[in-house]
Amino acid sequence: MQSALAEDPFTGTVFVFRAKRADRMKILFWDGSGLVMAYKRLEDSTFTWPAIRDGAMTLNRAQFEALFAGLDWRRVRSLEARRPAVAE
Repeated sequence: MQSALAEDPFTGTVFVFRAKRADRMKILFWDGSGLVMAYKRLEDSTFTWPAIRDGAMTLNRAQFEALFAGLDWRRVRSLEARRPAVAE
């Protein structure tokens, strides 16, 4: 990742690699004590992949969880975090 994507693999960033058929993915991330690799293959469908720009895709946590579950991540929106109103 450092040489190909100019990214530091030890920052907690999740790196997702897809197969040509879009039905499989490999995930690599640093959990603080070691590198974790996961592999997932969908049996009856394919993943809906985001556009890749400059060799990378960017998803927020909710979108990534939808992608990993095999759902259409484009239909997922994170709730906007707001500060609570102060009662006066």
